[in-house]
Parts: sequence; structure tokens; C-alpha cells
Amino acid sequence: MSSRYRLGKLVICGLTTGVAAAAVVYKSNGVPDDLLPTALASWTTNFTPSTKWDYNWDKREPASLLAPNKTEIDGAEYSAKLQKLKPTATRHLILIRHGHYNVDGLTDDKRILTALGREQTDFTGKRLKDLNHPYTIMYNSTMARAKETADIIAQHLPNVPRDECDMLREGAPIPPEPPVGHWKPEIRQFYEDGARIEAAFRKYFHRASPEQSEDSFEVMVCHANVIRYFACRAMQFPPEAWLRIGLNHASITWLAIRPSGRVSLRQLGDCGHIPPSKLSSA
Repeated sequence: MSSRYRLGKLVICGLTTGVAAAAVVYKSNGVPDDLLPTALASWTTNFTPSTKWDYNWDKREPASLLAPNKTEIDGAEYSAKLQKLKPTATRHLILIRHGHYNVDGLTDDKRILTALGREQTDFTGKRLKDLNHPYTIMYNSTMARAKETADIIAQHLPNVPRDECDMLREGAPIPPEPPVGHWKPEIRQFYEDGARIEAAFRKYFHRASPEQSEDSFEVMVCHANVIRYFACRAMQFPPEAWLRIGLNHASITWLAIRPSGRVSLRQLGDCGHIPPSKLSSA
């Protein structure tokens, strides 16, 4: 090949298109050579995603809050109203699973943290303090193990306001796919718990209001099933996939909701702050 050509290799993942890799040749002036096929990419019209992102997942997309037909209002007025509805801050939701607890307790008040669980939670409280985010509030489930976990974390974040919420209690959010043989709650449990947990998702997961000027960091102490379901819903993954995710006790899951409505999963079940000998999941 003449020295006036340079060869660049572009390797792409072909999960949908079946293309494993492609080589693109550039002339010295930067124009692609037609002799080799053009690589497909997600930002070209040659690619169709299996599922498109729903920007109005929280029903707060600014345009959806105005008149359905924007021709009903003057263009300048529409633009001004639209601008006022646009958020500028990011909401960070930091979800904490409770620590290891007494699974043999027959009632909720007996299912309290074990010595290991209290130690795990103390490590998590120290981690949250060291991260030094400007936490605005800490929510917790009203179940005993979650309340105790939040109490221990609060010792490291003494100035963060607290609030409790029954909707964050543990439960069966939706029948999992694939099903598992060792866990078969009654369909009634999914019907009751699922509506409550979904309501909690809709209450807490949404983009910031236009009035919020600074990014916020909210801590939420709850349960594995709830956190796994929240993560799937927020990322617009099939919610039935929640049971495919494993979470250790006192682990940190961090989701960021951008002003645009995009959501990023910053951490999922992070437990690097807990010594390996102190880890547990069941």
C-alpha cells in the first residue's frame, strides 16, 4: 500500500449486528477508502437498538409537561416555558443494604443485626463519611434491621436529616425470570408487595425539579430485593431480572439521575470498604 495511505483499525462489539471487527482505511486527507466496508456504530442510522431509552420514564420530561400540541402557544412563549421546566441539577441516590441479621427471628423485631452486621454497617458508615458528599437526607425502611443499620450510619453522618418510609420494606417486587426453585412466595405476595415497591420507585426515582440548583445526595437504607428492583427499573432493564443480581450486606449501590433524564449506575453492590473476612450476603 502506498505511503500516502494510513491504516487504522476500529474494533467494535457486534452483540446486535454480528460484526466482530472492521478495518477502516484512511487516505492522507482523512477521507475513508471505499474499498473496505464501513463499520456500524450505535450513532449511525445503520444500527437499530433492541430497546430505545425512554426519556420520559419519570413523566417529568419538560416537553411532556406543556400543551400536547406546541402550536397552541406562541413559539417564543413555548420556548420560555420549556426553559423554566428544565432541571439543571443531578440527583444521586445512594442505596445501602442493611447489615447481616438474625434470620431465625420469628418476628421483625427479633430480626435485628448480628455482631457481624453491626461491624459491616460501621464500615459502611465510615465509607460514606469519607466520601464526604453533601448528603441532604437519609431514608430508611421501617423494618428493624434497616432502622438499626441507619442508626449506626447516622453516627458517622450526625448532621444528615432522617426519615422513615414503610414503602421501602422488604418484599417480593415481581415474579423473577428465570424462576428459582428454592424461593416460591404466593402470587398474592407479588401482587401486594410489587405495587408498594413500585410506588416507592416512583416516589424516589425521578430527575431533579427545576427549582433545585445544586446536585443532591440522598442515602436510602433498605433491602436487597428492593434495591435490585430499583436498579433494574432505573436502568430500564427488564424488571423481572432483579433476582439475577447479588448484593452483599451493607453494600453500596449508587445511581445518578441527570437533568436530561439519563440514569447512570455508578456502583452496584460495592463492598470494597468491608474486609473480605467480614463479607456476607445471606
